[in-house]
Amino acid sequence: MSSKKASPLLPSHNTKSGPPSSRGSPGSSPGGYSPFGEPLKRTTSGGKKEDGNQDYFGNGHSEKGEFSLEHAKQNVEITPNLPEQKPNKSTLSPTIIIPIWIALSSAVILYNKYLYSNLEYPYPIFITSYHLGCAALGTRVLRATTNLMDGLDKIEMTRELYTKSILPIGVLFSGSLILSNTAYLTLSVSFIQMLKAFTPVAILLISAIFKLQVLTSRLVLIVVLISAGCALAAYGELHFQMFGFLCQVSAVAFESSRLVMIQILLQGLKMDPLCSLHYYAPVCASINACFLPFTEGLAPFREFMRIGPVIMFSNAAVAFGLNVAAVFLIGAAGGLVLTLAGVFKDILLISSSVLFFGSPITGIQIFGYSLALGGMVAYKTASK
Repeated sequence: MSSKKASPLLPSHNTKSGPPSSRGSPGSSPGGYSPFGEPLKRTTSGGKKEDGNQDYFGNGHSEKGEFSLEHAKQNVEITPNLPEQKPNKSTLSPTIIIPIWIALSSAVILYNKYLYSNLEYPYPIFITSYHLGCAALGTRVLRATTNLMDGLDKIEMTRELYTKSILPIGVLFSGSLILSNTAYLTLSVSFIQMLKAFTPVAILLISAIFKLQVLTSRLVLIVVLISAGCALAAYGELHFQMFGFLCQVSAVAFESSRLVMIQILLQGLKMDPLCSLHYYAPVCASINACFLPFTEGLAPFREFMRIGPVIMFSNAAVAFGLNVAAVFLIGAAGGLVLTLAGVFKDILLISSSVLFFGSPITGIQIFGYSLALGGMVAYKTASK
């Protein structure tokens, strides 16, 4: 769980997790297990822009479905937001699905924070394992009872592909979820959402390291703008906690690396959020569970009944519902509209954090976060 990569377990601008993130337990960050992104458009020698084939999770693919590092370079993502997609049979009206997605994405993060702080259930590793276990079971139930998982029929999952691609990406996903949820123990929801704005910069820098992206002057300007905004947001935090800050920064690094690895390792595969969750959830749940005996022990199980099954089950249901909503969000609107929806969601989360949890924010934080959001929107606008 989280809080798309936003995860709580869900990616902030959730959410290319991923899936899973959601973004997430299927998002990157608390609340969201499905972090989503849109590819950078590369200009060819003739001056014509190439988009490349891109699926919901940013998995570039050639006509033959073969891995191509050159093709991966055409699909580098800079923001973990929902990309443009052609409408499919499951598409609902944007006026219906976008508010539902915003509500569920915000609810996962706020619900997790409420569980950790107000109900004094400080067990983020157990919560992520629990959410992922429920997600693994939920996707299999949907597979047997609905057509939402029909995308699995088009995926040829081999043992080699699972070992060399799904497993390492799952490790990064698991690390992102654990670290992001741990940050919520000491940091406010508002401050974490501000730090998540640095994710596009991390993706861009990691892509440059792997030689998937060339840093142009325009992209460098975006990096500087977003970085300065996040630095100001951190500088203005009144209740700064180094441990939580390092956890969230590490979570951003893990989630950004995961999104880049998807570009490199999953060439030829097209997975929507639920199909991605179907493969990643069991892996991540198992990895997370291995840490439980050495970190939180049996305490989460003993406290489970104190919290009550209604709260625990509804918490997992909201997180899983977010991933279902992400499927219907595909094709609902263009990339820029969905980016703005993500920005609105973050502003709503920050405001809700102030109202419900009394999290103070300063003027310098508002200014810095505005700069970061401006950098992301500027990129989306310029890339059209």
